[in-house]
Amino acid sequence: MFDAKIRPLIDPALNRIGNALAAVGVTANALTFGGLALGLGGAVAIAWGQMWLGLALVIANRLVDGLDGAVARVKGPTALGGYFDIVADFAFYVSIPLGFAVMAESNTLPALVLVASFVLTGVSFLAFAVIAAERQETTDAHGKKSFFYSTGLAEGAETIIVFIAMCIFPAWFTVLAYGYAALCVLTVFQRSALAAAQFKD
Repeated sequence: MFDAKIRPLIDPALNRIGNALAAVGVTANALTFGGLALGLGGAVAIAWGQMWLGLALVIANRLVDGLDGAVARVKGPTALGGYFDIVADFAFYVSIPLGFAVMAESNTLPALVLVASFVLTGVSFLAFAVIAAERQETTDAHGKKSFFYSTGLAEGAETIIVFIAMCIFPAWFTVLAYGYAALCVLTVFQRSALAAAQFKD
């Protein structure tokens, strides 16, 4: 929902740093895997109850994730880079609820529901991208990407806001998890309605 709106605000700074990193030989794939390591480290920190460390690593993951795209734009995006990027994103997304589930048994069910909603959202996102690619449809709403990024209520920015809230207010995890899972399910319906309109033959 907010991703396309904030891109013009953050892209200039990311692109400047991306240009500098590319100039010294840093690759987009290296940043993708480095960012994933930071994100998984955040999940481990959360599992051990280290909320502030977890929060710092979650934010660091997102910053590095933005930079891998900036470097890719300098050198030219690749299909393999796009594949690694989306896999790393979803690995990070599911790891954070898992960290909360390990931290406290009471978090297990809401974490499971949240991960299930991420799976549904991811399936709808990727299915939309595949069909859009087959129809040779493109969009630059989320910046230049390796494949079609469809818009939804629950996107990257919203997910990070929720993760940050969970780290700051861990006692609210259940409410936040169920609430965001509901938003993810609404996103699946929204994207399905968009697909029905856009892919009508």
